Amino acid sequence: MSGQAPEPHPDGPDAGPLDVLIVGCGPIGLACAAEAIERGLRVLAVDKGCLVNSIYHYPTAMRFFSTPEFLEIGGLLFVSEAEKPSRGEALEYCRRVTECLRLPVRLYEEVLDVAGADGAFDIETTKRRYRAANVIVATGFFDCARMLNVPGEELPKVSHYFREAHPYARQDVLVVGSGNSAAQAALACYRHGARVTVALRRECFAETVRYWIRPNIENRIARGEIVAHFCTQVREIRADSVLLEGQDGRPFKIPNDFVLAMTGYEPNYGFLGRLGIAIGSDAHRTPAHDPKTYETNRRGIYLAGVVVSGRDADAWSIENSRIHAGVICDHLATHRRGAHC
Repeated sequence: MSGQAPEPHPDGPDAGPLDVLIVGCGPIGLACAAEAIERGLRVLAVDKGCLVNSIYHYPTAMRFFSTPEFLEIGGLLFVSEAEKPSRGEALEYCRRVTECLRLPVRLYEEVLDVAGADGAFDIETTKRRYRAANVIVATGFFDCARMLNVPGEELPKVSHYFREAHPYARQDVLVVGSGNSAAQAALACYRHGARVTVALRRECFAETVRYWIRPNIENRIARGEIVAHFCTQVREIRADSVLLEGQDGRPFKIPNDFVLAMTGYEPNYGFLGRLGIAIGSDAHRTPAHDPKTYETNRRGIYLAGVVVSGRDADAWSIENSRIHAGVICDHLATHRRGAHC
């Protein structure tokens, strides 16, 4: 990388109304921006955080489950030292994509409201206003953790995100959850000298736990190196303990210094509601959209990426939702009049 900031895009937001404004500068938002530019659309992507903010907040030692080719954006080759790229490599790749493709992005700028109608939207952010013919919402769901909704969850010892294991060395750590994130956090903390307990509402780890992770966590539990309480719920978090309730309905207390609530994430339904996007009554609270075009019930506003699936974290991922960018931009280019037409 050159280390130099990219030049302003010749069709940047100050040149007039946009064909499309993208909310979110994660991998799918960048993919949408690249596809829009390829089709000659005037585009801008904005994000309330840093570039690929969700990846930045992943565990520092994390590696993706997929090989690099499934993470590539805009046809740019993703080269990794190992079979599966690291968080750091993904961050560097996304910076390179943004610079090489001269993607117009504005960061640390939160979208507050989208007024107007199809073909003439007025977008208000924390810094300025934009006009755009269409809007793509690619906000993911990593910013909104599913809460336990128990007393004590607001204590500073509780986190819904796991960055690294070192701070938990020689501490009593409770990991709550049954998915990949919970299993990986428990194993990492154990390897760094923490006394780890896991609490799962289920009778076993989720079927989606990766095949190379499952035997590892199950073996640690079988050997008593990690304590597991299945069919168990957290009832209260206290300063030096956690109150749990087992399948028999009896509460019991365990010593505790930290709680890692790896209970999953969900879309920002408050933001979707402000945009007028209807939310389904199904178990996954799926936002309303046309599965062929990803256009929502509010004409001219589209969904892209994992936000499409609501709470169903297994339906879409970075790897398989990149197709949304091409589908949406094809629809914009062939079925709509852009702002500059």
